[in-house]
Amino acid sequence: MAVVHLTEENFEKEVLKSKIPVLVDFWAPWCTHCIAIAPAIDELEKEMGKRVKFGKLNVAEGRPVAVGYNVMSIPALILFRDGKELSRKGPCSKNEIRNWIEEKLRETPEEFREIPSTF
Repeated sequence: MAVVHLTEENFEKEVLKSKIPVLVDFWAPWCTHCIAIAPAIDELEKEMGKRVKFGKLNVAEGRPVAVGYNVMSIPALILFRDGKELSRKGPCSKNEIRNWIEEKLRETPEEFREIPSTF
Protein backbone atom coordinates (compact mmCIF):
# COMPACT_ATOMS: atom_id res chain seq x y z
CA MET A 1 0.00 0.00 0.00
CA ALA A 2 1.07 3.62 -0.41
CA VAL A 3 0.17 6.85 1.34
CA VAL A 4 -3.35 7.71 0.15
CA HIS A 5 -4.05 11.13 -1.38
CA LEU A 6 -7.14 12.24 0.52
CA THR A 7 -9.74 14.66 -0.78
CA GLU A 8 -13.12 15.90 0.35
CA GLU A 9 -14.64 13.37 -2.05
CA ASN A 10 -12.83 10.26 -0.79
CA PHE A 11 -12.38 11.13 2.92
CA GLU A 12 -15.46 9.26 4.10
CA LYS A 13 -14.59 6.08 2.18
CA GLU A 14 -10.84 6.09 2.89
CA VAL A 15 -10.90 7.28 6.51
CA LEU A 16 -14.29 7.15 8.18
CA LYS A 17 -15.27 3.77 6.70
CA SER A 18 -11.82 2.20 6.82
CA LYS A 19 -11.62 -1.24 8.39
CA ILE A 20 -8.19 -0.42 9.82
CA PRO A 21 -6.98 2.67 11.74
CA VAL A 22 -5.99 5.66 9.61
CA LEU A 23 -3.37 8.34 10.27
CA VAL A 24 -4.27 11.52 8.39
CA ASP A 25 -1.54 14.08 7.80
CA PHE A 26 -3.17 17.49 7.26
CA TRP A 27 -0.56 19.46 5.33
CA ALA A 28 0.12 22.12 2.68
CA PRO A 29 2.86 22.33 0.05
CA TRP A 30 4.06 25.72 1.38
CA CYS A 31 4.45 24.41 4.97
CA THR A 32 8.12 23.71 5.75
CA HIS A 33 7.31 21.57 8.80
CA CYS A 34 4.91 19.53 6.64
CA ILE A 35 7.61 18.93 4.07
CA ALA A 36 10.06 18.01 6.85
CA ILE A 37 7.88 15.22 8.29
CA ALA A 38 6.77 13.84 4.90
CA PRO A 39 9.67 11.32 4.66
CA ALA A 40 8.83 10.00 8.14
CA ILE A 41 5.19 9.48 7.11
CA ASP A 42 6.30 7.63 3.97
CA GLU A 43 8.71 5.42 5.96
CA LEU A 44 6.10 4.65 8.62
CA GLU A 45 3.61 3.67 5.92
CA LYS A 46 6.13 1.12 4.62
CA GLU A 47 6.76 -0.18 8.15
CA MET A 48 3.19 -0.14 9.53
CA GLY A 49 1.04 -0.11 6.39
CA LYS A 50 -0.50 -3.52 7.01
CA ARG A 51 -1.93 -2.35 10.36
CA VAL A 52 -2.52 1.36 9.74
CA LYS A 53 -3.54 3.24 6.63
CA PHE A 54 -1.66 6.50 6.03
CA GLY A 55 -3.24 9.40 4.19
CA LYS A 56 -2.38 12.99 3.38
CA LEU A 57 -4.93 15.74 2.99
CA ASN A 58 -3.81 19.04 1.47
CA VAL A 59 -5.71 21.62 3.53
CA ALA A 60 -6.03 23.94 0.54
CA GLU A 61 -7.73 21.22 -1.51
CA GLY A 62 -9.72 19.72 1.37
CA ARG A 63 -10.55 22.83 3.33
CA PRO A 64 -14.06 21.68 4.38
CA VAL A 65 -12.59 18.54 5.93
CA ALA A 66 -9.83 20.47 7.72
CA VAL A 67 -12.34 23.01 9.04
CA GLY A 68 -14.72 20.22 10.05
CA TYR A 69 -12.00 18.66 12.18
CA ASN A 70 -10.91 22.02 13.64
CA VAL A 71 -7.41 21.84 12.16
CA MET A 72 -5.96 25.17 13.23
CA SER A 73 -2.29 24.60 12.45
CA ILE A 74 -0.31 22.28 10.23
CA PRO A 75 1.08 19.77 10.10
CA ALA A 76 -1.66 18.14 12.11
CA LEU A 77 -1.65 14.38 12.48
CA ILE A 78 -5.01 12.85 13.39
CA LEU A 79 -5.41 9.17 14.11
CA PHE A 80 -8.83 7.67 13.32
CA ARG A 81 -10.26 4.29 14.24
CA ASP A 82 -13.77 3.05 13.44
CA GLY A 83 -14.64 6.42 11.89
CA LYS A 84 -13.80 8.40 15.01
CA GLU A 85 -10.92 10.63 15.95
CA LEU A 86 -8.74 8.78 18.41
CA SER A 87 -5.99 11.35 18.94
CA ARG A 88 -4.08 14.19 17.32
CA LYS A 89 -0.50 15.37 17.33
CA GLY A 90 1.60 18.16 15.88
CA PRO A 91 4.97 17.90 14.16
CA CYS A 92 7.42 15.48 15.73
CA SER A 93 10.01 12.86 14.87
CA LYS A 94 9.37 9.54 13.15
CA ASN A 95 9.95 7.63 16.40
CA GLU A 96 7.56 9.89 18.31
CA ILE A 97 4.89 9.36 15.66
CA ARG A 98 5.39 5.57 15.72
CA ASN A 99 5.28 5.43 19.54
CA TRP A 100 2.17 7.64 19.62
CA ILE A 101 0.38 5.42 17.08
CA GLU A 102 1.33 2.24 18.95
CA GLU A 103 0.19 3.71 22.27
CA LYS A 104 -3.14 4.93 20.91
CA LEU A 105 -3.91 1.66 19.14
CA ARG A 106 -3.56 -0.19 22.45
CA GLU A 107 -6.37 1.89 23.94
CA THR A 108 -9.89 0.49 24.00
CA PRO A 109 -12.72 2.12 22.01
CA GLU A 110 -14.20 3.52 25.24
CA GLU A 111 -11.11 5.67 25.58
CA PHE A 112 -11.65 7.36 22.18
CA ARG A 113 -11.99 11.10 22.38
CA GLU A 114 -15.40 12.16 21.21
CA ILE A 115 -14.74 15.25 19.09
CA PRO A 116 -17.81 16.45 17.20
CA SER A 117 -17.21 17.09 13.54
CA THR A 118 -19.11 19.36 11.21
CA PHE A 119 -17.80 17.41 8.21
